[in-house]
Amino acid sequence: MNESTTEAAPAWDAAMEAELLRRIDGKTKPVGALGGLEILAAAVARTQRSLTPRLETCCLTIFAADHGIATEGVSAYPQAVTRQMVLNFLGGGAAANVLARSLGVALRVVDAGVAGEPVVHPALVSSRIAAGTRSCLDGPAMTSTELDAALGVGRALGADGDWHARCFGEMGIGNTSSAALVAHKLTGLSLDPLVGRGTGLADPGLARKREILGRAAARTVPCLGPHDAMAEYGGFEIAMMTGAMLGAAAAGRVVIVDGFIASVAALAAVGIEPAARGAMVFAHRSAERGHGAVLASLAAEPILDLGLRLGEGTGALLAWPIIKAAAAMLTEMSSFESAGVSGPA
Repeated sequence: MNESTTEAAPAWDAAMEAELLRRIDGKTKPVGALGGLEILAAAVARTQRSLTPRLETCCLTIFAADHGIATEGVSAYPQAVTRQMVLNFLGGGAAANVLARSLGVALRVVDAGVAGEPVVHPALVSSRIAAGTRSCLDGPAMTSTELDAALGVGRALGADGDWHARCFGEMGIGNTSSAALVAHKLTGLSLDPLVGRGTGLADPGLARKREILGRAAARTVPCLGPHDAMAEYGGFEIAMMTGAMLGAAAAGRVVIVDGFIASVAALAAVGIEPAARGAMVFAHRSAERGHGAVLASLAAEPILDLGLRLGEGTGALLAWPIIKAAAAMLTEMSSFESAGVSGPA
């Protein structure tokens, strides 16, 4: 484990916070001149509880699972694509693979509950809870026992390894439907603005998706806590990602949150353990409808806005070099005093 996340790390108190801000303002630049980079640097320092944070290594974990609601025609793609994309990840051919390789980020693929027989591959982490969730149109997507198992596995996967930062991606046909329903129940916001085109539904398909999800939402009371919302409407990959964010945050890792679905997992994680919010950095504003509302619920300002709506952790990967640079600025950049540069008059 790296030195900034050991048990010997000091408690973060008012004196540490004041020193952090003094150091950032004392770098050889006008106060506030690095804008959001300074905010990111401070967030990393607080997460690692270090005034000289190290942020050199990162791992992307992609959780894959299927959703019973997909059989209702809420996606432009067939459910078989989940398994096919898992094999694509394992073969190194997906967008997430390409970006991770180009940035030197480790990548793991987890079967959290892909439909059909278990996928067999030496590089796959098989942690499947079941062969997909049940349709939330007719009843709960998963049992409380299944939810607890997914959260527990996720916590362990989020805390393991010695990476300084963790990204979490997802793959699961139908998971924008699941995420929209979970967000609706957690925030109390109207369902309609949370429901987007997902994999690219045309207008008739989008109308059907809204109608199906409206019927599913009507089964339960307007607002639910995070455990009930995920049991009723979540996916195994979303629940496992929620656990992974909690595990990584508890281990002092920076949690780089991807797009719409990952942000819903973050929303659930913060609902379970509010302190986890401090470890989270939000990578980008997705083009998927509803992401802005979820970000607002988390008081989150994303780093990038590139019109992405792919998932897989791709937005989180693209934000990684910026977050890494922010930590390097805090640790390596000279102060006016150390560089012998005159400060403001």
